[in-house]
Amino acid sequence: MSDLPATGPLQSFFDQALACGRQGLQPCDAVLALVGPMMELATSARSWIDTTQLQSRPEGYTRNLLHSAPDGSLSLYALVWLPGQWTPVHDHGSWGVVGILEGVLEERSHVRLSPDDGRDEGIVLARGSVVLLPPGAVSTFVPNPDHIHVTGVPAERQRAVSLHLYGRTMTDFNVYDPDAGTRRRIGVAHHDG
Repeated sequence: MSDLPATGPLQSFFDQALACGRQGLQPCDAVLALVGPMMELATSARSWIDTTQLQSRPEGYTRNLLHSAPDGSLSLYALVWLPGQWTPVHDHGSWGVVGILEGVLEERSHVRLSPDDGRDEGIVLARGSVVLLPPGAVSTFVPNPDHIHVTGVPAERQRAVSLHLYGRTMTDFNVYDPDAGTRRRIGVAHHDG
């Protein structure tokens, strides 16, 4: 759980997300149920988000934990992207819903051409589509097949801020090296907002 308790719209959204888990919804149904609530949360963010929840750092994008379920089934982060900051090529191993608060977030997809047989080498990826997510936009993803992508903000754009709800506590994910055809699991840090 983050140091700041969830209140108002944030708590309402998180309660809706927890209800999806209690109902045992499939990932595709969970993200569908949460698209509208995420859009409302993102568009009302100015009324509930605090600047302490929007930490950034020059060396890379920053994940600020807003709220997490005690059982590890959900986590919500505010990500702050300064110009020129990108994720590595990665997947989540989870479903998720992303809402944009500020700026334009860019998502560059990768398509897995080789079968996922559990090996961490011999992985063939091809670059896929590019999606620009402006303020108020909502994006979703589900596992199987994993959503493999790079997300960030080109150097010539302004800072972006996005909300990311994951169907698990996001403490690690797979990163890919498309040239080497490999993937590895890495831990990811966050700032307790």
